[in-house]
Amino acid sequence: MSKKTQILLLQVSLVLLFFSGFHGSLCTTDSDILDPYILSRSNNDASPNSSPSIAPEDMFLLQAPSPLMPYTYTGVPKLSGHCAFNFSAADSILRTTATDCWSSLAPYLANVVCCPQFDASLAVLVGQASSQSQSLALNVTHARHCLSDVEQILKSQGASEKLLEICSVDPSNLTESSCPVIDVNEVGNSLNASSLLASCEKIDPTIECCNQVCQNAISAAAEVLAFSGAPVLLEKSTVISDCKSIIVRWMASKFDPSSANRIIRVLSSCDINKSCPLVFPDLKNISNECGEVASNPTSCCNAMNSYLSRLQQQSFVTNLQALNCATLLGKKLQEANITSNIFDLCHVNLKDFSLQESGCLLPSLPTDLTYDQHSGIGFICDLNDNVAAPWSSAYSGASSTCNKTAALPELPKATSFQLSKGINMKDMVYALLFASTVVIQLLI
Repeated sequence: MSKKTQILLLQVSLVLLFFSGFHGSLCTTDSDILDPYILSRSNNDASPNSSPSIAPEDMFLLQAPSPLMPYTYTGVPKLSGHCAFNFSAADSILRTTATDCWSSLAPYLANVVCCPQFDASLAVLVGQASSQSQSLALNVTHARHCLSDVEQILKSQGASEKLLEICSVDPSNLTESSCPVIDVNEVGNSLNASSLLASCEKIDPTIECCNQVCQNAISAAAEVLAFSGAPVLLEKSTVISDCKSIIVRWMASKFDPSSANRIIRVLSSCDINKSCPLVFPDLKNISNECGEVASNPTSCCNAMNSYLSRLQQQSFVTNLQALNCATLLGKKLQEANITSNIFDLCHVNLKDFSLQESGCLLPSLPTDLTYDQHSGIGFICDLNDNVAAPWSSAYSGASSTCNKTAALPELPKATSFQLSKGINMKDMVYALLFASTVVIQLLI
């Protein structure tokens, strides 16, 4: 047995030992909160969910032994010296990004937490730098240097070594692409700047995805930029999309880094919750076992559970993403001529679409991971929702999520309190044991 395998087995043993006595870790008092480092960053760490109609039980605190929570700085980053980004001004959001994209967890939180925060930090850095460069886009050479510097800084603070690959980011993400207007002053003069800023300044994460006040303002501004210069021989939608990025960077130049980051994260949450990030394997086995449900329901549900276990190995999802995934899978099953509601038959819940058998659903609103030297990496996680997965093929995820009467998962009511008081470990922190799950998968 190799030394690496021995270490992995030791980590698994620690996890099993922890679970055998985790009830003892639930005796944290109400006064036990995270240290000031976390409290100073708690404003965006927890977000109340939108108008749910089902109240779950209290959350569990799962706190792993410290050997499972290594979080060490790897040294001083080696910067190129050719990037004009003000990294000091953006220090707070870069630390948040490094934590959100922490090492081995980044691939499993990429769609929901890591990549949205990474994209936001890049937009803020480019926007803030425009006060000196007067440009909302970098040339390819400058973009290459700056992206390398950002990567070095984040990796030095614990972020994944494969962050660029995980989030599909390259230097072109920092350039103008096809948008014809990139001068910061020209952008401001081309738009109704005060109206645009007012539409997004006080963005409400609980209703923006439905009323789309900020999103509509950005889209309108992007259309103005897209057709204000010489005709571009590209698809209209492509040019408008590229100009939206320029508008977002322009807004980032008008707000402080933290406020700009918050606005961009809200906008990204609206996008990611419109779809399902999971890749569905072939349905042949379920189709074979569930075609005649009445004859053998046990065999059908075994096939269904086996299929769900494969989905649970992919990534964490938000409660709204789980709703979309359940709806999409239901439609695929019905297209495979499975007419009976096997979700109901097999007691399939929304949490069954998220990583781990315990079914951790993340909030649909922007959330960040936290780091504490005593309890390690943590995030908001609901282990208690048992909302039935929808089966109706007529269900429309995009419209029903704005229905105030929809039965969606929610976080405990303590969430809104924690926004101003800091995160109470007894209430909400789900200390990450997922690293152990990764270890187990590596051994299989």
